[in-house]
Amino acid sequence: MLKTLSKTIREHSLFCKGDTLVVAVSGGADSVALLDLLATLVEWRPRLVVAHLNHCLRGAESDGDASFVREIALRYGLPVEIGTVDVWELSRCMRLSLEAAGRAARYAFLDEVALRHGAAAIALAHHADDQAETVLLRLIRGAAGSGLCAMSAKSANGQYIRPLLNCTRAEIERYLTSRRTIWRVDSSNADLNFLRNRVRHELLPTLASYNPAIVERLTVTAAALAEDEALLDGITDEAFTRHGIQDKGEAVLCLDGVRKEAKGLRMRLYRRAIAKVRGNLERIDYRHLEDIDRLVFAGRPQAALDLPNGIQVARSYDKLLFVVGGCGELPVSYELLVKGPGVYPLPKGGQLIVKLADSPTEWPNVPISRAYIDVDAAPFPWFVRPFRAGDCFVPLGLTGRKKVKELFIDLKFPSDVRRQIPLLFCGERLLWVGGVRRAEDGRLTGSTRSVAMVEILDFTPP
Repeated sequence: MLKTLSKTIREHSLFCKGDTLVVAVSGGADSVALLDLLATLVEWRPRLVVAHLNHCLRGAESDGDASFVREIALRYGLPVEIGTVDVWELSRCMRLSLEAAGRAARYAFLDEVALRHGAAAIALAHHADDQAETVLLRLIRGAAGSGLCAMSAKSANGQYIRPLLNCTRAEIERYLTSRRTIWRVDSSNADLNFLRNRVRHELLPTLASYNPAIVERLTVTAAALAEDEALLDGITDEAFTRHGIQDKGEAVLCLDGVRKEAKGLRMRLYRRAIAKVRGNLERIDYRHLEDIDRLVFAGRPQAALDLPNGIQVARSYDKLLFVVGGCGELPVSYELLVKGPGVYPLPKGGQLIVKLADSPTEWPNVPISRAYIDVDAAPFPWFVRPFRAGDCFVPLGLTGRKKVKELFIDLKFPSDVRRQIPLLFCGERLLWVGGVRRAEDGRLTGSTRSVAMVEILDFTPP
């Protein structure tokens, strides 16, 4: 076991000699063996901190686990951190399964302990049987490619290490028996209401009847897929550099280039964009990627998808936008009353300036952010609001009415941009699509006597 452990540490550069490690110890055989092995590693001499989180799910049994871990740490002369979280309540508040809530609480606790002790890494006791179970679980849930790589000996950021990933459960228990070391048995591990337990106690034994080395074969498969994944990750990075942009919590893919890529690479680009804005791919499965791909090739130039965990994917012409929480920061509706000349702050930044003025002498030099209106033809009060479905006007210089939506489509304005453009009204009459197009209503004529200049400052129309 020590030789296997040392080999894994060297092959994956899990930590350096003398590093501080937080060891997650539940009290079960796996984590007790991990602690004992690390404490026995004379060659590496890591400084160990024992960490245990009481999930409060099994009453006195959970409390007994915490006491057991405290005693083990004392026996080894190691510092110990014991935390307590009501995982049942956490799962209810966060609307997560007990397993997901427990995992979230556990990793948050371990991260906190590692930060407090300045640890180089957090050692977890996952082993080969856990790896095999994880591969099967992900296969059952519809994972493919990168999902089937399962766990790695060292996480991408180096925060978590799994020194026992090449050891089986049977080897671990034989090691503890030879060391005459006791461990705790978690009664919930026998509860077949949990899918992982059914995989462990029912599916894996059945598969072993076809191939006694099923655990080894699944772990070898996961390792091979991980090597392939490292190669494909580099290809995806290069493709994202060509077709994608990440900025201010958003990721954008340019569809002209994305459509030319093979489907497998497109799917990886969608996953990469989601990971960039969400930080993980939890609850994202292949059908969600298929939905995004259909959106990319759909005939409609604008559409959106809502994915799990608050992720929104919105297509706007030749762009595909990925955000968390949607694009709906703008108010659904607002109305700004313009009683007369003055300065009026716009809800999403910028100002509307209204003042009496003379008619301009050189119309070609009038900036797009400015409009002149005949106050007698369009008397105050006016009001400003965002675009609504059905808004129409007669564009300056034309005779027929045009829908504002059609104007936006002609100009290829995305949905989020449309909501930012202020529309200036006098009663029911639209006078100006702010910074975009003047209307015939309120235009200056040879008989105009009173002129108001309207200007938008600190607002950049598209």
